[in-house]
Amino acid sequence: MWGNVGKCGGKCLSLQLNFTSIYFMRLFGNIEARIDTKGRAFLPSVFRKVLQAQGEDVLYLRKDAFQPCLVLYPASVWDEEVDSLRKRLNRWNVRQQMIYREYVKDVEMLTLDASGRILFSKRQLEKANIEQSIKFIGMGDTIEIWRSDENEEPFMDPEEFSKALEEIMGNPFDDPNINYPDRE
Repeated sequence: MWGNVGKCGGKCLSLQLNFTSIYFMRLFGNIEARIDTKGRAFLPSVFRKVLQAQGEDVLYLRKDAFQPCLVLYPASVWDEEVDSLRKRLNRWNVRQQMIYREYVKDVEMLTLDASGRILFSKRQLEKANIEQSIKFIGMGDTIEIWRSDENEEPFMDPEEFSKALEEIMGNPFDDPNINYPDRE
């Protein structure tokens, strides 16, 4: 909190900043699990802790638009994504309405049970070709759920990954806007 700064003739603005409440959601990791006969799986504790710290008790689940996996969205992330999509689409354009409808039609709202488990519908599991062995992969602000199968790895070959990362990130020494004192 800022107090009076100098003489301002009674027209001072008091400003309160609370930086301790700023916390970014970071869901990372690759954790294997199993779905029980009732269609439930424990959400890994590392993810539960992050979600609880953010006060996220509602999750949204949908099949990924591009990959054979399911995606768990914390409510705040889902709301932001749906709002962003809706703003880009015209409600009076039939094709764009169909795109929006397709995107949201199979979304399911989930909550964890008292034991920290998620109940998956058979319909969602079938869409992603998921059986009992699964992988939870933290993607920053979402969690992907993949079938745990050696034949369908959602990862890149290490050599391919390093080349792709180099292409994307480039060489920082090539950036003319950065002054490196040790380089001439």
